[in-house]
Amino acid sequence: MNYQIILDDIQQTIKGQAFGGEVASYIPELAKVDPHKFGIHLCSLEGGQYGVGDSEEKFSIQSIVKVLSLVFAIAKINYTDDVIWSRVQVEPSGNPFNSLVQIEYERGIPRNPFINAGALVIADILVSHCDDPKAEFIEFVRTLAHNANIHYNHAVAASEQKTGYRNRAVINLMKSFGNIKNKVDDVLNFYYYTCSLMMTCRELAQTFLFLTNQGITLPGKEIILTKSQSKRINALMQTCGFYDEAGEFSFRVGLPGKSGVGGGIVAVHPGSYSVAVWSPPLNAKGNSAKGMKALEMLTTKTGLSIF
Repeated sequence: MNYQIILDDIQQTIKGQAFGGEVASYIPELAKVDPHKFGIHLCSLEGGQYGVGDSEEKFSIQSIVKVLSLVFAIAKINYTDDVIWSRVQVEPSGNPFNSLVQIEYERGIPRNPFINAGALVIADILVSHCDDPKAEFIEFVRTLAHNANIHYNHAVAASEQKTGYRNRAVINLMKSFGNIKNKVDDVLNFYYYTCSLMMTCRELAQTFLFLTNQGITLPGKEIILTKSQSKRINALMQTCGFYDEAGEFSFRVGLPGKSGVGGGIVAVHPGSYSVAVWSPPLNAKGNSAKGMKALEMLTTKTGLSIF
């Protein structure tokens, strides 16, 4: 499979097309990003690296990090299934990522760990069990990426902190039901910093490669998750990785994946490759409009999806 020719063709095909969408503006720092940026990078399980466009430029990965924080909780905090999944469900939400409705209706238990409410519960778990959550988490990500040059963006974290009224409402509602154990400000601070992580498409694809390899990193061959745990993370990405557009992504792309409002999307084909795409303008559901089309073209041209 000549992935480079395929990526070049995707870039040329969609470069001049208008996909609509707007750069996330509710986080002021993200509103400053050039909407014309576009990059894709694919890491093959066999070791190949293929990229086009702005694939080496760092951007704020935002909610893509929710997969990594969940993996960190499972792999490094040694949590049993019962402890995690008694506080967070594994069902698609069918609602926007920052909805309060289900939290009220379901008495403080989020539908899944990839909506904001679920990620805040995972952040609360990590605050409880890490001496220095921010330092320990970023070192974990650097281990997955085999790259020490990954950092938080302090300006983005501060920008989210200033305007995160809805997240504060969500976490306080969950605390009222007893599903947040730590101080709200401590959990929010950690959560905002994790979302501010800056990575390139190449770094993201490399970081997620372990999910194509049954939980084992490449290179390094470090066991991060068991085969069963890796399968479950991929299943969650497939069903919950795109909020109330998860069905559309499965229908058009056919890969487990996760989006972020920074315009990034990462997806994996277990046994084959991991891929990351970045295009800042978002559709009405909060997912990269051009990024989704690029990944649809990738699985169509390669014939490689999980279906």
